[in-house]
Amino acid sequence: MSLLKLSIVALTQSLPSIEFAESRGDRNVVNAMEANQKAMAAYAAQKGKTAPEIQKYHYRMKFDIAKVVSMTPPIRSCNIVPFRMTYEDSAGKLHTIEYQIIGVCRNTHE
Repeated sequence: MSLLKLSIVALTQSLPSIEFAESRGDRNVVNAMEANQKAMAAYAAQKGKTAPEIQKYHYRMKFDIAKVVSMTPPIRSCNIVPFRMTYEDSAGKLHTIEYQIIGVCRNTHE
């Protein structure tokens, strides 16, 4: 019986750190998406182009990718996270596609 109590105590004490890690991961996602949007607006301005609108990916979407301009960096998270790719089409117009990927999940005790 004492082993069960010890396990319960250990679990309840570890929950705040798990919650902190998740909130920190969420903040990293938001920061990465904001940084990407600002960088792509600056890139567009520098190239004399219209800043790309963010489009959500949907199944069977057609792409005309002539040049990949940017991709968001991998986000450390054990969850599904947004990912963005900005590209120029064959006419030179900028596009940003947002889709979901699994985050880079690593055990912090490695």
